[in-house]
Amino acid sequence: MRWLTSPVVQFLAAGFATLVVVVVATSALSRSAADEEAVADARSLTRVLAASVAEPAIPPGLRDGDAAAIDRMDRTALDRLLVDDVLRIKLWDADGTVVYSDRTELIGTVYPLGDDELEVLREGGTDAELSDLSRPENRYERDLGGDLLEVYTRVRSPEGEPLLFEAYLGVDDIRASRAQILDRFLPITIGALVALVALGTPLVVLLSRRLTRAARERERLLEAAVHASDAERLRIARDLHDGVVQDLSGSSMALSALAARSDEQHRRELEDVGRSLRVSMRSLRSLLVDIYPPDLHTAGLAASIDDLVAPLAASGTRVDVDVSGTGDVPRSALALVWRVAQESVRNVARHARADRMSLTVRREDDRLVLEVVDDGVGFDPGASGDDDHFGLRAAESLVREHGGTWEVESAPGSGTMVRVEVPVG
Repeated sequence: MRWLTSPVVQFLAAGFATLVVVVVATSALSRSAADEEAVADARSLTRVLAASVAEPAIPPGLRDGDAAAIDRMDRTALDRLLVDDVLRIKLWDADGTVVYSDRTELIGTVYPLGDDELEVLREGGTDAELSDLSRPENRYERDLGGDLLEVYTRVRSPEGEPLLFEAYLGVDDIRASRAQILDRFLPITIGALVALVALGTPLVVLLSRRLTRAARERERLLEAAVHASDAERLRIARDLHDGVVQDLSGSSMALSALAARSDEQHRRELEDVGRSLRVSMRSLRSLLVDIYPPDLHTAGLAASIDDLVAPLAASGTRVDVDVSGTGDVPRSALALVWRVAQESVRNVARHARADRMSLTVRREDDRLVLEVVDDGVGFDPGASGDDDHFGLRAAESLVREHGGTWEVESAPGSGTMVRVEVPVG
């Protein structure tokens, strides 16, 4: 899908992903901050209640379970202890005895204290944790509804003995505090990101359009340069073909006619000159092919390859060419096969020192197959950094880019076989 490559779409997608990450991270951090703040508030409230209300109100004898002391505690302090978020209170002795609670059934019961509670009794300070409502000492808190937070601190009885003051607070208030913090932070965070994306999108659109226009302009200039280069090469090739090549062809025909009317000695000399002219003509035609590749649909691949191998044949190498099945092959496939054939023939002429070369082009199903085989000196295809065969490596890249296959078989002293298959479907 082309729209996925659009810079604007990518920018908006990145902005949306960033927004999601920031919202998730902000929510997590806000929940953590809200929990810490709520627990800190619960600890502060418990310390205030313990120091300002519970400890001054503890009557003598409460630690010993005196009924009058318990009644006095109920009348003088209970209504001031169950305030705000505090749903239940307990006073514990060091041996785990509940010496006072607003739930009178618990008074006098014994439940061993945990290590954290004992440490608060010894060292002072405050501790807080979520209530485990499955524990026996918390059975009466199950009907309070929802989760509870237990907060412990130390107080002293009139006899000077340490007691553990425990307050139970509703967790719903913590969650409400968390929601309030989120309500304050999230709109600011989301609003800032949305504003950034809203302001950045027009800039990205503008830059994208400028880049697109610049790319199109560069492409237009490149195409113009390529067309101009092709036109100049075509002009040079046409001038050479219509001028020098035709003159050489006329001179060769004139020499042949003159040789036919001459005596034996002059005829041989004239025929030698004519052969030299014909070799020069073939070399010039090959040069024209290098300057400007032929129109393969007009001239035909076979004729173009004949011109391509002419200099190799003129140098004394035996050349066999067989081209078939190219009638309905697309222009791009023909051009690619001709390009590989050109590079292969060049490689044979420059490096192979071959006595014989065969070049075959044939159609196999939906592929056009090219095979170039020589009996030359060969080379090691696996050797790296061999500049002599850079052209073959470049041709291989072209073939693979067009979905074709490339195979080279060679070894020093064993000749070379290049096989290429190009899709034509």
